[in-house]
Amino acid sequence: MEHHLVVDCVTKTFGDLKANDAVSLHARKGSVHAVLGENGAGKTTLMNILYGLYHPDAGRILIGGREIAIDNPRDALTHGIGMVHQHFMLIGPLTVTENVILGLEQSGLRLGLSEHAERLIELSQSFGFDIEPSEPVWNLPMGMQQRVEILKLLHRNADILILDEPTSVLTPSETGPFFEVLSRLKEAGKTILFITHKLEEVMAVADDVTVMRDGRVTAELKTSETNPRELARLMVGRDVVFDISRPQGHFGDAKLTVEGLRARNDRGLPGLDDVGFEVRAGEILGIAGVDGNGQAELAEVIAGLRPIEAGRILVGGADATQASVAERKHGFKIGYVPEDRQVVGLDLNHSVAFNLILRSLGRLPFSRFGILDFKAIRAHAERLVERYDVRLQGVDQEARFLSGGNQQKVILAREIEDDPEVLIVAQPCKGLDVGAIEFVQNTLLKQREKGVAILYISTELEHIMAICDRIAVMSRGRITGILAPEEATPERLGMLMAGATADAA
Repeated sequence: MEHHLVVDCVTKTFGDLKANDAVSLHARKGSVHAVLGENGAGKTTLMNILYGLYHPDAGRILIGGREIAIDNPRDALTHGIGMVHQHFMLIGPLTVTENVILGLEQSGLRLGLSEHAERLIELSQSFGFDIEPSEPVWNLPMGMQQRVEILKLLHRNADILILDEPTSVLTPSETGPFFEVLSRLKEAGKTILFITHKLEEVMAVADDVTVMRDGRVTAELKTSETNPRELARLMVGRDVVFDISRPQGHFGDAKLTVEGLRARNDRGLPGLDDVGFEVRAGEILGIAGVDGNGQAELAEVIAGLRPIEAGRILVGGADATQASVAERKHGFKIGYVPEDRQVVGLDLNHSVAFNLILRSLGRLPFSRFGILDFKAIRAHAERLVERYDVRLQGVDQEARFLSGGNQQKVILAREIEDDPEVLIVAQPCKGLDVGAIEFVQNTLLKQREKGVAILYISTELEHIMAICDRIAVMSRGRITGILAPEEATPERLGMLMAGATADAA
């Protein structure tokens, strides 16, 4: 089969950083071509070049054997290249049809909504999308919204579809139908670039895979001729342990108890609705759910970053509901690893050494009488960098120049070294490569063995299933059920994520 899309020795630099270094890729027509790589490997840069958001410094892009120039996204669409971003570019109050035609060049003053709607019905039926063109987008579940994004590209006659982490917003019950959509797109002759960090998805749906590391391609393979272990090694440059060993737990009394929590989200709408559970000493309680169903608000409320309207937070039986962030950290011994490591977790403009004491400024041994002890700060940083295997040039390096995995190691080191009794971790493996995921999970399991009560919030079901002792599911700000791992089938979790109660699921 001929190569529909060829990327030939593309290079892109940003200052001294070579984000893409002579990258080549060959995607066949009517195939799913996965692009794998750890955070910072250069995948996003390459996709942005293909979509016209960046211009390469060197190299060529060929479609059907003909070299093309892509100066902007409109050029990309002219050449048949479209992209579905991880976070959808849809306007909720508008209908499906209105969203699809938004940005199209119109001839005359008429929008021609009825004609476009008829075309969308034809496309929807031919690909089995089952979408009503007059439906407001806000009323559609995430899986259907994703299909609207794909319809936008098909309506513009795109032949090459770039899908960026397409399953990250889907429930388990939506993932299967999405893979069926990919099969129908393949049958229609579309070329699909599938950007993901989930190795099992690559093996399930991709025909070929390009693996990237440090801005370079380490391999381009047929998935039928490889396996997850080899792909992981190509991604991170070493063997990775996939089967995390979770020994039998020894649970103590309830260490963290939340009762009837209610809070509002950033839009002023109810974000938490009567949430209650407990986490025992030495236990990891997972919080699963599709992103945006109250998980972020829950973590922030417990850490003291978001006000609550009702309910109580108890740590070891003591009421921490009205405690400040600092009191929760140092008095109640609550550690917090936030979801957004770059905005909330770190000060990117300061050194790694400074970030490692960020929540202990003004406390011994790092400060005496209001004066920072830089010798103590540096010694502390060097000790933690070695202990947590943080890869960097030196502790004076600014945090912004670390990879996502090393940024996460800095935050984990800072929170764990204060000996927390309760540890809240929100999306701890989001965007990390398999090697960093292995490190994070083993680090948390060591804390479990020490008796720390851990609340593990994640949209990655495979990570939750691997290390959690119980799994709670959130939907629309409520806990819909709490299951043991052996009860947590993808089908049952999917029903709970969709809002069914544990009895109904």
